[in-house]
Amino acid sequence: MKPNSPQTPPATMEDLDHRTVPAWFLSFSAAMVPFCAFCYGHSRGVTTRVVERVVKSPVGVYGLFALPFLTLGMEKSIYDTVQSWQGIDPNVRPADRGGFPSGGAALPSFSLIPIQKVDGLLPVQNIARKLTKASKPNEN
Repeated sequence: MKPNSPQTPPATMEDLDHRTVPAWFLSFSAAMVPFCAFCYGHSRGVTTRVVERVVKSPVGVYGLFALPFLTLGMEKSIYDTVQSWQGIDPNVRPADRGGFPSGGAALPSFSLIPIQKVDGLLPVQNIARKLTKASKPNEN
Protein backbone atom coordinates (compact mmCIF):
# COMPACT_ATOMS: atom_id res chain seq x y z
CA MET A 1 0.00 0.00 0.00
CA LYS A 2 1.12 3.53 -0.75
CA PRO A 3 1.51 5.83 2.27
CA ASN A 4 -1.13 8.28 1.01
CA SER A 5 -3.59 5.71 -0.35
CA PRO A 6 -7.10 5.59 1.13
CA GLN A 7 -6.52 2.00 2.34
CA THR A 8 -3.69 3.04 4.68
CA PRO A 9 -5.15 3.91 8.09
CA PRO A 10 -3.80 6.92 9.95
CA ALA A 11 -1.13 6.02 12.50
CA THR A 12 -2.76 7.87 15.41
CA MET A 13 -6.04 9.56 16.25
CA GLU A 14 -4.30 12.95 16.00
CA ASP A 15 -3.53 12.23 12.32
CA LEU A 16 -7.24 11.64 11.69
CA ASP A 17 -8.90 14.21 13.93
CA HIS A 18 -7.98 17.90 13.55
CA ARG A 19 -11.02 19.39 15.30
CA THR A 20 -10.79 22.43 17.53
CA VAL A 21 -12.32 22.80 20.98
CA PRO A 22 -15.61 24.30 19.67
CA ALA A 23 -15.90 21.37 17.25
CA TRP A 24 -15.57 18.93 20.14
CA PHE A 25 -18.50 20.73 21.76
CA LEU A 26 -20.60 19.87 18.69
CA SER A 27 -19.78 16.17 19.14
CA PHE A 28 -20.55 16.37 22.84
CA SER A 29 -23.86 18.13 22.18
CA ALA A 30 -24.83 15.63 19.51
CA ALA A 31 -24.41 12.85 22.05
CA MET A 32 -26.01 14.67 24.97
CA VAL A 33 -29.14 16.04 23.30
CA PRO A 34 -30.63 12.59 22.51
CA PHE A 35 -29.54 11.32 25.94
CA CYS A 36 -31.22 14.24 27.70
CA ALA A 37 -34.33 13.73 25.56
CA PHE A 38 -34.37 10.07 26.61
CA CYS A 39 -34.01 11.01 30.30
CA TYR A 40 -36.81 13.57 29.99
CA GLY A 41 -39.05 11.08 28.18
CA HIS A 42 -38.29 8.44 30.78
CA SER A 43 -39.30 10.84 33.56
CA ARG A 44 -42.61 11.43 31.72
CA GLY A 45 -43.36 7.69 31.38
CA VAL A 46 -42.45 7.25 27.71
CA THR A 47 -40.27 4.19 28.44
CA THR A 48 -43.17 2.40 30.11
CA ARG A 49 -45.51 3.18 27.21
CA VAL A 50 -42.94 1.93 24.66
CA VAL A 51 -42.42 -1.34 26.54
CA GLU A 52 -46.20 -1.85 26.96
CA ARG A 53 -46.80 -1.15 23.27
CA VAL A 54 -44.06 -3.58 22.19
CA VAL A 55 -45.36 -6.32 24.50
CA LYS A 56 -48.94 -5.83 23.22
CA SER A 57 -47.77 -5.86 19.58
CA PRO A 58 -48.06 -8.99 17.39
CA VAL A 59 -44.44 -9.97 18.20
CA GLY A 60 -45.17 -9.91 21.93
CA VAL A 61 -42.50 -10.14 24.58
CA TYR A 62 -39.93 -11.22 21.98
CA GLY A 63 -40.06 -7.71 20.54
CA LEU A 64 -38.19 -6.50 23.63
CA PHE A 65 -35.10 -8.27 22.28
CA ALA A 66 -35.09 -5.83 19.33
CA LEU A 67 -35.04 -2.68 21.49
CA PRO A 68 -31.29 -2.71 22.33
CA PHE A 69 -30.39 -3.17 18.65
CA LEU A 70 -32.72 -0.34 17.60
CA THR A 71 -31.37 2.07 20.21
CA LEU A 72 -27.74 1.18 19.41
CA GLY A 73 -28.50 1.72 15.73
CA MET A 74 -29.95 5.14 16.53
CA GLU A 75 -26.89 6.02 18.62
CA LYS A 76 -24.50 4.92 15.84
CA SER A 77 -26.51 6.92 13.31
CA ILE A 78 -26.16 10.09 15.40
CA TYR A 79 -22.45 9.50 16.01
CA ASP A 80 -21.65 8.69 12.36
CA THR A 81 -23.69 11.65 11.11
CA VAL A 82 -21.87 14.11 13.39
CA GLN A 83 -18.49 12.64 12.42
CA SER A 84 -19.36 12.97 8.72
CA TRP A 85 -20.62 16.52 9.31
CA GLN A 86 -17.23 17.39 10.81
CA GLY A 87 -15.34 15.85 7.88
CA ILE A 88 -14.23 12.64 9.61
CA ASP A 89 -14.86 9.31 7.90
CA PRO A 90 -16.58 7.10 10.52
CA ASN A 91 -15.27 3.96 8.78
CA VAL A 92 -11.58 4.84 9.21
CA ARG A 93 -9.86 3.34 12.24
CA PRO A 94 -6.41 4.68 13.17
CA ALA A 95 -3.74 2.01 13.54
CA ASP A 96 -3.38 2.68 17.28
CA ARG A 97 -7.12 2.14 17.93
CA GLY A 98 -9.37 -0.85 17.81
CA GLY A 99 -11.19 -3.39 19.88
CA PHE A 100 -13.91 -2.64 22.38
CA PRO A 101 -15.31 0.02 22.59
CA SER A 102 -13.64 1.46 19.48
CA GLY A 103 -15.04 -1.14 17.08
CA GLY A 104 -17.61 1.10 15.37
CA ALA A 105 -15.40 1.56 12.30
CA ALA A 106 -15.73 -2.16 11.54
CA LEU A 107 -19.49 -1.72 11.10
CA PRO A 108 -21.15 -0.03 8.12
CA SER A 109 -21.69 3.70 8.44
CA PHE A 110 -25.21 4.78 9.48
CA SER A 111 -24.49 8.43 8.59
CA LEU A 112 -27.45 10.36 7.22
CA ILE A 113 -25.18 12.71 5.22
CA PRO A 114 -22.04 12.27 3.10
CA ILE A 115 -18.65 13.19 4.58
CA GLN A 116 -18.27 16.96 4.39
CA LYS A 117 -15.17 18.86 3.34
CA VAL A 118 -14.48 21.21 6.24
CA ASP A 119 -11.42 23.30 5.19
CA GLY A 120 -10.36 23.72 8.83
CA LEU A 121 -13.59 25.50 9.78
CA LEU A 122 -16.44 24.46 12.02
CA PRO A 123 -19.32 22.81 10.12
CA VAL A 124 -21.56 25.79 10.92
CA GLN A 125 -18.99 28.15 9.39
CA ASN A 126 -18.84 25.98 6.26
CA ILE A 127 -22.62 26.09 5.92
CA ALA A 128 -22.57 29.89 6.31
CA ARG A 129 -19.79 30.14 3.70
CA LYS A 130 -21.74 28.00 1.22
CA LEU A 131 -24.91 30.03 1.76
CA THR A 132 -23.16 33.34 1.28
CA LYS A 133 -21.36 32.11 -1.86
CA ALA A 134 -24.67 30.88 -3.27
CA SER A 135 -26.35 34.22 -2.60
CA LYS A 136 -23.62 36.33 -4.29
CA PRO A 137 -24.08 36.99 -8.03
CA ASN A 138 -21.28 35.92 -10.36
CA GLU A 139 -18.78 38.71 -10.95
CA ASN A 140 -17.72 37.96 -14.54
